Amino acid sequence: MTHAPFPALHLDGLHKRFDKPAVDGLSLSIRQGEFYALLGPNGAGKTTTLRMVAGLLKPDSGRISICGIDALADPIEAKRVMAWVPDEPMIYDKLDPMEYLEFVAGLWAMDTTIAERQARELITMLGLDQQATTRCQGLSKGMRQKVALAGALIHDPKLIILDEPLTGLDAAAARQVKAVLKDRVANGVTVIMTTHILEVAERMAERIGVIANGRLIAEGTLDELRAQSGKTDTNLEDVFLNLVADTERLTSSIAA
Repeated sequence: MTHAPFPALHLDGLHKRFDKPAVDGLSLSIRQGEFYALLGPNGAGKTTTLRMVAGLLKPDSGRISICGIDALADPIEAKRVMAWVPDEPMIYDKLDPMEYLEFVAGLWAMDTTIAERQARELITMLGLDQQATTRCQGLSKGMRQKVALAGALIHDPKLIILDEPLTGLDAAAARQVKAVLKDRVANGVTVIMTTHILEVAERMAERIGVIANGRLIAEGTLDELRAQSGKTDTNLEDVFLNLVADTERLTSSIAA
């Protein structure tokens, strides 16, 4: 398999501090066409990292490259090739899903014929046909999450960043979202996802990064993480908890 000449996402020495360091010298590289899960306990720095990648937060220091574009020097061009879906969907309540997708497509100056075709395909793929002309304010959180995902995908981004994308979804809706994401990855798109549902990460991600205290403490395939944790015949949940516990013990001993 021939790899792209540059990664979909490259972080180099990323720092962000609030009252204390939230992201502490984080470096990682994610290949194009890869499904990557970023895991960590609450407060580990996952969402802060993704917000910096999405251009919603400015890092104190470090570099961010998206598909070869310097995201700090050229943020608008970087945003053109990526999509960000937060855990709380942000859509316009007074629009219906089709109107919302037409609006988002207009922001990207998409050809109207292409935009309408893309919108209808996304509506169908995400099981929103019956809600296509219902105002978003009347939709459940799960439905709104699917509308937000459709809006993120309308311009065919090369990099999709999802923060807890399955929150509020029932089993059928979660299956639809996962199918859409798998389809995108099969067509060369990169997906980066945070999730607390470790079974989803275990089934879907090609590689997994684990962060704690704003630092990358482990990375690799599930088998590689098993080797790093010393638990060679167990599931991702056990591996994850063991890696985080080891880091917390090390941090406590250094502090002492």
